[in-house]
Amino acid sequence: MRYYTESDTLFIRGQFRAASTGINGGIRSVSTLLNHALRPDSDAYDAAKELEAAAAGAGVGSDFFGLLTTIPAGQACVLQYDFITVFVTAGIRREEPGRAGSVSIIVTGSEGMSDGALLETIMVAAEAKAEALSKLGLPMTGTPADTIIAACEGEERHDSAGRLSDAGKRVREAVLHGIPAALTRNDAGVDAGRPAFFIFSRMKGEHWIEWSPVKCPYYPCHFKGQSCDFCYCPFYPCKDESLGQWAKGSNGSRVWNCARCRLVHQPDVAAYLKKYPGASLAELVRAGKNAGKKRKTKA
Repeated sequence: MRYYTESDTLFIRGQFRAASTGINGGIRSVSTLLNHALRPDSDAYDAAKELEAAAAGAGVGSDFFGLLTTIPAGQACVLQYDFITVFVTAGIRREEPGRAGSVSIIVTGSEGMSDGALLETIMVAAEAKAEALSKLGLPMTGTPADTIIAACEGEERHDSAGRLSDAGKRVREAVLHGIPAALTRNDAGVDAGRPAFFIFSRMKGEHWIEWSPVKCPYYPCHFKGQSCDFCYCPFYPCKDESLGQWAKGSNGSRVWNCARCRLVHQPDVAAYLKKYPGASLAELVRAGKNAGKKRKTKA
């Protein structure tokens, strides 16, 4: 799974089994999830066509699930909790539900789920959204325009995703943290050009931290002059043993370890991925080799 913003749209690409409560929703396999922000002057009388146009403009075709929002893509919050990544856009006002704004949530898992677990994921995310709004003192637990997508990749490992399950617990915590963070960005009119990225850390106790490429206290975590555009690799776990290796996790399970991989931190490779966000891992490896050859030629 990798994600990027393009114009008014957040794109999430992969090979997903997904369930959606949005326009033309249901359960099916798709390659793309998108959250499209309507322009202020837009007349979304045909929401399905709005999404189709956004997808077609990116060369996606009809192989997608999509949500509509009025929140700019750069105000989204991305929250990673182990194998669960949650994308939230939120803009709620203290008005009657029909004019109060909306919350859009996309949940992705790098571990496969059954169709039933995907539906449970939507339920857990909706409950957490209502809980988060209630804690903020808002007079509603949602609006008619709220929508959720739950998606997963990989071999099926979860046949349940209730709030006490491994998947459900992570979804709930990510949504509880993501809703107020997304509302804060929207209320402040943040124009950062990129979503905020939060990761669940266990260093010095469990807590959420927001990553920023500006004045990062860990720089350089790989090598001096590295690119920090992709602090967390969008290809993880790539399972390419020329770039990483399998290691034994604390619970005895196999965990993909890519600590020695510097691919997306090479400035030329990072620049290529920013220019071509749909590039495959093989393309990036070639880009890295070509850049290395050019440097040797100049030397």
